[in-house]
Amino acid sequence: MTAIAMTTDPREDALRLIGRKRLIAMGVPALALLYLTYIFFAFDVPGLAQRARMDNAVILLSDAVSYKIHVTRDNRDDSITVSVEGSRRATFPQEHIPDWIVTEGNRTVIDLNDGHVVTYDGPLVTYDLPDFGPIVITIDDPIGLDLPVAGPVPEFINASDSRVVVTTSAGRLTVTRSRADTFRYFWGWELFFFDLQSPFFGFTPGEVLRAAFSSERVDPALPNWQAIIRDVWYNSIWRHGEVVWAIGETALMAFLGTFGAAIIALPLAFVAAKNFAPSRVARFGVRRLFDFVRGVDALIFTIILSRAFGPGPMTGALAIMITDSGSFGKLFSEALENTDRKQIEGVQSTGANAIQRYRFGVIPQVMPVLLSQVLYFLESNTRSATIIGAIVGGGIGLMLTQAIQTTSDWEKVTYYMILIVLLVIAMDSLSGWLRRKLIKGDEAGR
Repeated sequence: MTAIAMTTDPREDALRLIGRKRLIAMGVPALALLYLTYIFFAFDVPGLAQRARMDNAVILLSDAVSYKIHVTRDNRDDSITVSVEGSRRATFPQEHIPDWIVTEGNRTVIDLNDGHVVTYDGPLVTYDLPDFGPIVITIDDPIGLDLPVAGPVPEFINASDSRVVVTTSAGRLTVTRSRADTFRYFWGWELFFFDLQSPFFGFTPGEVLRAAFSSERVDPALPNWQAIIRDVWYNSIWRHGEVVWAIGETALMAFLGTFGAAIIALPLAFVAAKNFAPSRVARFGVRRLFDFVRGVDALIFTIILSRAFGPGPMTGALAIMITDSGSFGKLFSEALENTDRKQIEGVQSTGANAIQRYRFGVIPQVMPVLLSQVLYFLESNTRSATIIGAIVGGGIGLMLTQAIQTTSDWEKVTYYMILIVLLVIAMDSLSGWLRRKLIKGDEAGR
């Protein structure tokens, strides 16, 4: 009997293959679209859009690059206080009160510019609003509100029996039975260099420069240039000296945590590498240890360690070290598994012992990879140390969190964020320089 070989038509095979590829080409985008549709409803994107308050976002962004001066009257004794951001440390003395605030007896007139004028006069607080008229608020129980036009209360006025708030482009007025506050906004960061206690407050840059080289001392105990540096460094509002120290703590947390993890991981990586492990059981145990410590986020270790050792930058460095030791162990062991045995055998042929074989046959092969990974983690941990510092109470992260919680110091939030970015850029530049010097050699860095 003769067997008849059954053959398929090449044309049918080609059409079947084209159809399968077409199905995949159409199915993958369809699945992606289906998944995005699920995300759209599961994450409540329509509700998020409805809850979005763009006006609050605008206020936040403006507060990041501006400040406000508070003009506060205590309605119980008619005393007037003028301060920056309502801070007691930034209260203007009588001789430095801005000229747009005029007080005569119990009457205080506040010029908010562009025709906007607020007047404190006994039990009456009046906001003269151009193109609208005077808004008169009577301090009583309940608080009275008299508008120049009849009808519903405009949207820029929020009124109740105990509080009236008037918000306009020129400023904001808040009146309660106990006090009246007028806020006027200015661009910039006020008191950034000199606070109100400094004799150099109010000086222009040219006047500060002339004073620095003047023989007539502002402070008899110090030359003027030293007094200028002292007043900037110990500025009670911006606390530049404390900020510099906090930046140093953040960098130190990243440095200690990263290089401490590398020192711990390197010997353990030899035990985890297949071609160096003396025992399969030891290799399995060390690899699972690496999986555990790198599987738990550094923030979790930070919380645990802060309960065990208390707050402080060293606790943050330990959290980074524990987490990164697992990541380094995995990366280092994989690099060791890819080493060339010929170099090791060459060193062994000279009569070298085990330690010498590792030192001269293994380390030179993997060192560029190890250094590159360590330096990359150093850059990344500089950012992580900011968040960790907010938990353990150390570094610039703590100051950033405190500024955010006050809800009135967004210009300081901007300042700290700029410093964090500059720190990351500095660490990136340092990392690149070290790579050129240690990995590629001096010739590559020229």
